[in-house]
Amino acid sequence: MQRNFDAVIWDFGGVITSSPFEAFARYEAANGLPKDFIRSINATDPDTNAWARFERSEIDAASFDTAFLTEAEARGHSVRGADVLALLAGDIRPEMVAVLRFLISAGYKIGCITNNVKTGSGAGMARSVGKAAAVEEVMALFSHVIESSKVGIRKPDPEIYKMACTALDVAPARAVFLDDLGVNLKPARALGMATIKVTGAQQAIAELAELLGHPLD
Repeated sequence: MQRNFDAVIWDFGGVITSSPFEAFARYEAANGLPKDFIRSINATDPDTNAWARFERSEIDAASFDTAFLTEAEARGHSVRGADVLALLAGDIRPEMVAVLRFLISAGYKIGCITNNVKTGSGAGMARSVGKAAAVEEVMALFSHVIESSKVGIRKPDPEIYKMACTALDVAPARAVFLDDLGVNLKPARALGMATIKVTGAQQAIAELAELLGHPLD
């Protein structure tokens, strides 16, 4: 059977796991912060802010803690970077892992591109031993994992998508990329990749099945 695509490339946080934005929202509500305050800081000067520099490993966790605080205070509220880091690791979505396993058994090339930081345990930035082990089990399913904190490049830099396609030996036009942020999908589309903006597990699985042209179970 002729396939529509040869590879599926995944973001991790917010796709394979629940979104850290949910944890951000809970933190903001509990601390009397404006809605989406943390995301607004991360979206300001997105290539040079504390978050971007940390994801490229240009600063360490201690420097991020104070740099993020400075950026937050400039917007009227005191939030330490360390508090944000504690919110990052989401819960693994078992239905997404089931799709990963199905695609592997069906012979698809599977990769991951994740913007992450050197905190917690492993690529998923887990804060507990149990969660770290679960994340590592999922990460082992991918043929290749591209981590911004290791390669010094982060989405949406086009080079990180090219890096993933090269590692998987697949042309961009033969790959599907899933991410929960539209800004990260735009350069993938520009390279010729099919893209899915993930808003939930079932929505993503349905759209992926439609693109691939067959059920995913």
